[in-house]
Amino acid sequence: MQKKLPNARWLSLAALSVISLVVGACATGSVRERVLTLPTIEGAAYVGDKDCAQCHDKIVEPFADTIHGKLADFEVMGGTKGCESCHGAGSIHTAEGDSSKILSFASLSSDQASAICLKCHSAGTHMEWAGSEHALNEVACTDCHKIHQGKKEAKHSLRMSEVELCYSCHQEYRAKANFPSHHPLREGKMTCTSCHQPHGTAEKSLKTEERVNDLCFTCHSRYQGPFVFEHAPVQEDCTICHDAHGSVANNLLKQSEPFLCLQCHESHFHTIRTGATVDSGNVAYDANTIANTTDPLSATNSVQFDNSHGTDGWAKAFGTKCTVCHSQVHGSDLPSQTAPSMNSDGSRGWPDGASGLTR
Repeated sequence: MQKKLPNARWLSLAALSVISLVVGACATGSVRERVLTLPTIEGAAYVGDKDCAQCHDKIVEPFADTIHGKLADFEVMGGTKGCESCHGAGSIHTAEGDSSKILSFASLSSDQASAICLKCHSAGTHMEWAGSEHALNEVACTDCHKIHQGKKEAKHSLRMSEVELCYSCHQEYRAKANFPSHHPLREGKMTCTSCHQPHGTAEKSLKTEERVNDLCFTCHSRYQGPFVFEHAPVQEDCTICHDAHGSVANNLLKQSEPFLCLQCHESHFHTIRTGATVDSGNVAYDANTIANTTDPLSATNSVQFDNSHGTDGWAKAFGTKCTVCHSQVHGSDLPSQTAPSMNSDGSRGWPDGASGLTR
């Protein structure tokens, strides 16, 4: 008879299995990350910015007014300041004038260029750059940032305004931002980085470590709840119903009502009632008579009116927008209606032969 392994041994085997899966994922490339190699110039030494200014005075002069050009010694913690902090040691280049003996960002790969920036910018979300969507698509720091321009020219040394910079690659979102319903980017009340983190590795580069909803609730907190009757999609993901980048439907909805609702909910009982149509003798009870009787149906003082829509009356009335009645689609403390209280012919409950769903 085979002995049972002790619990500690089972735990050890489980831990080894997890480690094997992680190692296997790395070996098969499932863990996606760029390998950033820092370029160097063999045999070169640092000579300082004065030698650079002899030839590149039109670049060195505005550079002095940038955030990088104004760094103090204590801020670099013993590292190199000035031109050589990014372009490498320049002794061979200044002596021979050989352009191949200096680091030119125009000739570096995106990984090499980013590796130079990450020598200093390695804290916070920048430390996750190698696994970001931008890095994986061979975008370099210098594709978005222009280091030599003056501090006053653009915020964060961006090549252009933030929204326009993002649109230069993400053209589809420029189009969506011009749809009738959109977030106020073109009005200047928010930017792409209000929601997105371009340097990090979170899902879709969103500024949240939790659900997508938690990011939405930072501005739209009134929809967070808790509610007694919660709408499941609201709790799962706001983007099930909404397109955050823009929509032709109101309120950033992916489709207009009721077509959006009908993707999950079957047709409401109002629109498929067979007993909802009566000939021209629809009955409206006088309010004073109703107030003076215990059963409105037994009142005799009634007012007649015509049903001008005929057999399509109820379908037309209730086949437009679900939010005409269900206005609190994000959640409510009020229960939904479970059955019709009164039919148009005066009877209560479901008419004969009629059927439908209420939820």
